[in-house]
Amino acid sequence: MASLLDPRLQRAFAPQRIAVVGATEDRNKVGGRPLHYLQRFGFQGAVYPINPKRATVQGLAAYPSLDAVPETPDVAIVAVGQDAVAGVIDQCAARGVGSAIVMSSGFGETGSDGVARQQALVAQARRLGIRLIGPNAQGVANFSTGAVMNFSTMFMEVAPQDGPVAIVSQSGAASVMPYAMLRERGVGVRYLVASGNDADATVCELALAAAADPAIRVVLMYIESLNDPAMLAEVARLAAARGAAVVALKSGRSAHGAKAAASHTGAIVNDDVVVDAFFERHGIWRAQDVHGLINAVELYLASPPRPAERLVVMSHSGAVGVLCADAAESLGLPLAELGEPVVKALAGIMPSFATAQNPVDLTASLMTRGGMYADTLGALAADPQADMFLVGVPVAGEGYDLPGMARDTARFAATRGKPTAVSAPQASVRQSFRDAGVPVFVHETDAVDALHQWSRHGTLQQQAAARTAAASAVSRMPALPAGDAPLLSEADSLALLAGAGIPTAPYRLCRNLDEAVAAWQALGPHVVVKACSAQIPHKSEHGLVFLDVQTAQQAAEAWTACAERVAAMGVPLDGVIVAQRVRGRREFALGVRQDPLFGTVVMVSDGGKYVEALRDFVVLLHPFSEADVIAKLRTLRIAPILAGVRGEAPVDLDVVARTAVALGALAAAHPQAIASIDLNPLIVGDAGQGGWAVDAVIERQESTHANP
Repeated sequence: MASLLDPRLQRAFAPQRIAVVGATEDRNKVGGRPLHYLQRFGFQGAVYPINPKRATVQGLAAYPSLDAVPETPDVAIVAVGQDAVAGVIDQCAARGVGSAIVMSSGFGETGSDGVARQQALVAQARRLGIRLIGPNAQGVANFSTGAVMNFSTMFMEVAPQDGPVAIVSQSGAASVMPYAMLRERGVGVRYLVASGNDADATVCELALAAAADPAIRVVLMYIESLNDPAMLAEVARLAAARGAAVVALKSGRSAHGAKAAASHTGAIVNDDVVVDAFFERHGIWRAQDVHGLINAVELYLASPPRPAERLVVMSHSGAVGVLCADAAESLGLPLAELGEPVVKALAGIMPSFATAQNPVDLTASLMTRGGMYADTLGALAADPQADMFLVGVPVAGEGYDLPGMARDTARFAATRGKPTAVSAPQASVRQSFRDAGVPVFVHETDAVDALHQWSRHGTLQQQAAARTAAASAVSRMPALPAGDAPLLSEADSLALLAGAGIPTAPYRLCRNLDEAVAAWQALGPHVVVKACSAQIPHKSEHGLVFLDVQTAQQAAEAWTACAERVAAMGVPLDGVIVAQRVRGRREFALGVRQDPLFGTVVMVSDGGKYVEALRDFVVLLHPFSEADVIAKLRTLRIAPILAGVRGEAPVDLDVVARTAVALGALAAAHPQAIASIDLNPLIVGDAGQGGWAVDAVIERQESTHANP
């Protein structure tokens, strides 16, 4: 959405006029290095050093203040002490500067006093209409124009080169590490942003400004605090629309990591499983470390990610072929089963002792039969199952036509339109393929990882686009009953679920003994009797649940016990539930909560009393489809059991999926009224037999039941 792009930040990414407030002659100081870089890397716009004590700074005419510069800067770099920052922002407003890169530290990253200073600074900037990048920001660099407004020493050590990659990070170190790794591979980077404390412009909003450049094919992000997910969703949507990819490294997976992130930039700790669900929901690949952040970049640049499944491995070493096959299997990436016509074609190309199957072993004959390489690639490409190719070159030197192999590989990838990667431990071999534009890796495991990521990312993007298209469908859902109690009673909760289309076990709410006996007669002979009170969500702990009641006498006794025990607790009794006792194959637990950042979150897990201990669950963000739920359930540790083992029928996952979708739709329809839903258990039968919700608790949002 164009409305999310702030033109003030866009000008900061491609400025024509830059002011450096706190400019210094010493290029090794924060106020001196950006000035040095702007001249060193060929920035052609106007640069205005601001230093009231000097007539010139680093050979440029200096000005005593912003109001003295001859024209309005597009952006101001602020490199002054923390006490002087507020005054500089006032000057920016007076001069009409739209944005400021605040490199000054001593704000939210330093503790409560710093947080207060930061909040005051943001309030001031917003009042004056100025966008802040930072504070505590390492800065912004645009290597296509030389607008390097960043103080990292990395650019003195590793020469920049323009390219179709943007790196946007909350951390300075986490921005230059992937930069150095990509430059070592010969990959150019256009934008490098280290946003610091994200007090105003967030890492996601800055990523959107970078992604708006149509030349950007890959956006790499390091995120410590994800506090504007809607902006990140727009980054992913904008990128995917033109075949680009967003790869994010979100730190704070562990408890210690989350604590460190908070102390680093004052970050808000997000529930990590919800972050995973959000990334998947919007087609963002989540990297596990910095190496994973950059590992597949060359594949993305060679071809936009798309769904692909089967891999073909070719090498002149049988051992490398086996290692590649092992790595692929560990990732669930199947090798293509070559068809008979292709096997016959390979047999006519390769020597009789070579292996005409996948993995394909060309043997050392590759040295003496140079044409065999291109012919083998061509034959393999004819197989309809061949989606991706990995060429292992464990050794090559004199006698090998390396330039020819590299050209043949590049031509093959370009004409066949299939992703092709090469693994080679020798730097000289890698350089030959890299010069031809072929993605190349040191290790076969990295190559397989990258191909797996490329293809799986394509699937995520495709699914995200489909979800976005389906998100406009709105289901009509029943309203909550009137009242201001924090919790709905079980009867009201079950009634609301039934109104949303969720199957519930047949039950009656009985307000006297006669109604309880009549309910047993209608629903028996096996029933469950339990007290119903909005103030007692956990009834079994108070002896208020009676299982397998089989006679009218037992039903009457259970009703009486419930009434007496609730009265003794001094809480109101809404009635006693008599429910048909249903049996099935498996119990599931489903839960919903409203996340202030991510919206309606639905959890589905194996049921029973060990739910929290085993943590075998999946999380989805509304909206999602039944197919999404089933795909997620197949990732559980208990998935083989759900599919049926030892002659058992599979479990009816369709009813679980329908229930999860309905729960999400119900909560999403009432975000201001429903805080959470706990459905446990959902008893499910064999495939086709359905299931029943037998207990549920719905919590109202605090605002709907708070005391005035």
